[in-house]
Amino acid sequence: MSKVDAVTLEVMRNALQSVAEEMGVTLIRTALSPNIKDRRDCSTAMYTGDGRLVAQAEHIPLHLGLMQSVVRAALDAYPPELLVPGDVIMMNDPYISGSHLPDVCLFTPIFYQDRIVAIAANLAHHVDIGGMTPGGMPVNAREIFMEGVRIPPIKIQKAGRIDEELLKLLSANVRTSFEFFGDVQAQLAANNVGARRFLELVEKYGLDHVLLYMEEIMNYADRRMRAAVREIGTKQATFTDYLEGDGFTESLIPVTASLAFTGDEVLVDFAGTAPQVNGSVNCTRGVTLACVYYALKSILDPEVPPNDGAFRLVKVNTPPGTIVNPNFPAAVSNANINTAQRIADVVLGALAQILPERAVAASAGTMALFTIGGIDPRTGKYYSYVETYGGGQGAIGGLDGMDGVHTHMTNTRNTPTEVIENAYPLMVQRYGLVPDSEGAGQFRGGLGMVREITVIDHEAAVTLSTERASLKPWGINGGQGGANSACRLVSDDGEVPSLPAKITFTVPVNSTIAYVTPGGGGCGPVEARSPEGIRHDVTEGLISKERAREIYGSTD
Repeated sequence: MSKVDAVTLEVMRNALQSVAEEMGVTLIRTALSPNIKDRRDCSTAMYTGDGRLVAQAEHIPLHLGLMQSVVRAALDAYPPELLVPGDVIMMNDPYISGSHLPDVCLFTPIFYQDRIVAIAANLAHHVDIGGMTPGGMPVNAREIFMEGVRIPPIKIQKAGRIDEELLKLLSANVRTSFEFFGDVQAQLAANNVGARRFLELVEKYGLDHVLLYMEEIMNYADRRMRAAVREIGTKQATFTDYLEGDGFTESLIPVTASLAFTGDEVLVDFAGTAPQVNGSVNCTRGVTLACVYYALKSILDPEVPPNDGAFRLVKVNTPPGTIVNPNFPAAVSNANINTAQRIADVVLGALAQILPERAVAASAGTMALFTIGGIDPRTGKYYSYVETYGGGQGAIGGLDGMDGVHTHMTNTRNTPTEVIENAYPLMVQRYGLVPDSEGAGQFRGGLGMVREITVIDHEAAVTLSTERASLKPWGINGGQGGANSACRLVSDDGEVPSLPAKITFTVPVNSTIAYVTPGGGGCGPVEARSPEGIRHDVTEGLISKERAREIYGSTD
């Protein structure tokens, strides 16, 4: 066996990371839908031959945290003896993959001398997956069957040949079949690149060398996380936060996390969390695990390589039949959008009690989903616009929160206005930050944002799914909460100034929907904010002079 040294370990870690990153570039550059090629709502990664995460591109924490269980589920369905070079497995079933139906996963086993030595995998959010509404994320779905086409692990490519009949069947059951077909091709191309680059590493360094360092990369992450946990010692804390309804009611839904550091492992228990609900905010265990892993890594050791080894010491209890581990066939499509963010919030909230010097205030707490779908009057064909909007980032000691960004479990970009108006029969009337939406504090939270979109010359099906419409994103250490979210509709019938935070409905021709996302919570007492910080925010138009006087006591 080769001797492991630190320099070679870092070289191999970066080499495998580069493979994953190049896969991501390929997927983004060859995709058809704006949701992937512009918003980059996708993730790529490399795994061991038995399905353990080794390297991931810097894409979306939610996707990559749950893809560990996804790959292993694919291998359960197709053990090595059922696979040959050129096979590719596809699936999207949340009760197997852990995500929601629009997230379609592709796995390519990489063979070397008739042996599976690694797996290239990617996940891409498709703009439509069938179901009762465009986009596949209706807030009024009561079961998984209403949300779209469920794909169990299947071979979409067999011995190098794409199963055209199967792809045709799937394409016929989504509204935007052309984009679906093209995005699947992009996913196949990404995995091909990953397989090619991995085998180049094997040819350069030798198989035993590469496999050895794949193991050691994971062991290194494990050692770093254990060192961080040992420094904390024995501590425990509990934190509860709430979802604002499930799409059918606006009753508060508690999410509770109890953390226990024992010196050599971390126990996370969601006992006390609400039972599963009728709406689509039920969160599969795979997503719950991804949120826990993200929050712990962010606070304990942000620089540790994110792989299977980083989470070996984490034990998570998700009681069956609860909103963090629902029983089939509960609807789950909006859990990624809202519940995932709340799970991250409660774990971060508990960590703030254990490590107050590293505490972060609540961010927007939602991915703020906005989907619009219908028949494009310009072409007579179906379209599906899908986007999630950024909001305010929570402040931390010594640093203001960022404005209008995605936080925690998501990391997508915005769709440029020009792309929206070119690709869809929509017009963007307004897009920007919302002044005075920050959580005030010594270090302020980030600002929320607003986008107003008009539906041109047709009726459209719209889904809005957001949070923090009534409960503010909380501040820490004396900081105030960020501003609430808000949605309104303006049509020929008049203005509806306040839409529900979660709604799936049809809007009339030429309606305008205004969507305002929450701000982030502040950190530290308001009176301790520096005059320079207040002056900068007023000068830049981030807060008004009136708010500077009323909240911060500024006389400038």
